Amino acid sequence: MRVLIADDHPVFRAGLTGVLEDAPDIEVLAAAEHGADALDLAVRLRPDVVLMDLHMPVVNGVEATRRLVAAAPEVAVLVLTMFDDDESVIAALRAGARGYVVKGADGDRIVGAIRAVAAGEALFGSGIAAGVLRVLAAHRRGDRPGRPFPMLTDREREVLDLIAAGLGNREIARRLNLSDKTVRNHVTNIFAKLRVADRAQAIIRARQAGLGLVDGS
Repeated sequence: MRVLIADDHPVFRAGLTGVLEDAPDIEVLAAAEHGADALDLAVRLRPDVVLMDLHMPVVNGVEATRRLVAAAPEVAVLVLTMFDDDESVIAALRAGARGYVVKGADGDRIVGAIRAVAAGEALFGSGIAAGVLRVLAAHRRGDRPGRPFPMLTDREREVLDLIAAGLGNREIARRLNLSDKTVRNHVTNIFAKLRVADRAQAIIRARQAGLGLVDGS
């Protein structure tokens, strides 16, 4: 997996680079010290994953994520944050990030998070639950008009919401009390209607529309 690191603290960049270079399946392509550099490097180098610090000069991590997802949707953005209740995490998820990892996490957890988002999974934890509930409350008040993806049936939208929350087909089937085959059929229909090639692209589209921010557990 090819990884780009974006963080404005040189000591942290160096330490993280060392951790990742110890992983046999990870190559660190480059490191950026602000969001504009990260965007430029990511568009040119097309890494599999960008580790994106939220709070950087010139262009912050949220805006850099939004621009990168628009320019290169195949690149997975994994947010770096000091605190897992940072409201900027929610903004980054809505901008298209596939998950976040706390900077204080150990090396194995960071490496595992990179592998997960590179494989198309979505990663987020309970620390942002309160902020997510506020977002959902705003949606219910009508601050965001209309339902996303009107071409989908209600059931397909439910399935997409769970896909965006990082669930696999078997877990979706259990949650919705459906057979595995029925879920696979729904997933095929969703991909066709959204005109996406795979699960990772579907997650990006869904997260940009505000789906998948609560895991339902």
